[in-house]
Amino acid sequence: MRKLLFESLFRRPFTEQAPSPDDAAVTELATAVGRAARRRLGRSLSIREVDAGSCNGCELEIHALNNAYYDVERFGLRFVASPRHADVLMVTGPVTKNMRDALERTYHATPNPKWVVAVGDCARDGGCFAGSYAVVGGVSQVVPVDLHIPGCPPPPVTILQGLLALLERTAKGATPV
Repeated sequence: MRKLLFESLFRRPFTEQAPSPDDAAVTELATAVGRAARRRLGRSLSIREVDAGSCNGCELEIHALNNAYYDVERFGLRFVASPRHADVLMVTGPVTKNMRDALERTYHATPNPKWVVAVGDCARDGGCFAGSYAVVGGVSQVVPVDLHIPGCPPPPVTILQGLLALLERTAKGATPV
């Protein structure tokens, strides 16, 4: 124990570098998403994140959207605790048999207009968990999906780009579920 204590006093702490995307580009992207949400909905975009059985990699990237670096709430994107207040259901992971009913109930509790976004490769088709006895499959096997965001896990900027594409597509006339 004493040896570890002395080593920690003289060794530099291990820290990761800050994300590399240009701060102006992230700000511009988040502003565009907020503007599109206000144009489409007349208010900010409310997101309910649902973990349907993932490894938590995608959740970490989604939660990064709320950290001090991205801070998307300042642009009008907010995460809500209840599906009754949500416009977007952001679902991660393959849908497990234990989460199928909960996901269906969450979907039906979300008021119209609503969109379902499947985040990550596992949410698209089950990913590396496909074929498991405990997995139903991708999100589209349980509820209708409006947008798939690929990646394992997708970075926060890709998630923002996906939300912007969804809002722009629905603003051009495609009606949500």
